[in-house]
Amino acid sequence: MGYQNIFKRYEVKYLLTKEQQQILLKIMRDYMHHDKFGKNTISNIYFDTPDKLLIRRSIEKPDYKEKLRVRSYGIANAYSTVFVEIKKKYKGVVYKRRMDMLEHTASNYLCEHIPLENPTQISKEIDYFMKLYQNIEPAVFLSYSREAFFSKTDSNFRITFDENILYRDDDLSLTSSIYGEPILPQGMVLMEVKTSLGMPIWLLNFLSQNKIYKTSFSKYGNAYKYSMLPKFLGGIKNVA
Repeated sequence: MGYQNIFKRYEVKYLLTKEQQQILLKIMRDYMHHDKFGKNTISNIYFDTPDKLLIRRSIEKPDYKEKLRVRSYGIANAYSTVFVEIKKKYKGVVYKRRMDMLEHTASNYLCEHIPLENPTQISKEIDYFMKLYQNIEPAVFLSYSREAFFSKTDSNFRITFDENILYRDDDLSLTSSIYGEPILPQGMVLMEVKTSLGMPIWLLNFLSQNKIYKTSFSKYGNAYKYSMLPKFLGGIKNVA
């Protein structure tokens, strides 16, 4: 267990066609650096209560919401570094606490509730979260291909493009292969703009000229509303 970080920023999401993305990428050449790792495949396990309290609250769009997840870059093994994150959002501002640890340590900590050997302030927040939401457990696997860019003049300004967003609600392990059901409309790309200040004029002009408006698209939220919940309700009808 080593790296820890705390983020505070605004995050705004947009759905773009791939054609719009290509136009924007050309504009961005003058203002943004491409992430040195290129396209990454990101895998996440989101945690929730058995009755999915956290995602049910989240899709009601309250002023405050929070989530717990563990993330890896690509397929992990027991000794890969993964990131355990608490993400909180209050009135549009995102606060994220993140710490890294080995995959097997994270699995023991989050799933078996084995305490960490060297607790930190962030791990204490995670402990409180798990105590508050009793019986919290892995709920969904979400993966996507991400391409990230950083501003040449503002280190806090970032744009990411997510494609091939997949989900599954079984085989909930970061060490399993990457597969699942798609939740992004065909031919579309999810763009996230992350900033601690405002958005630059060149980006605002692009969005305005192309009539692109912000969306509340949530990966876990969409997986729950359009696939997990219908399957659950279908199971109830079958039992009845």
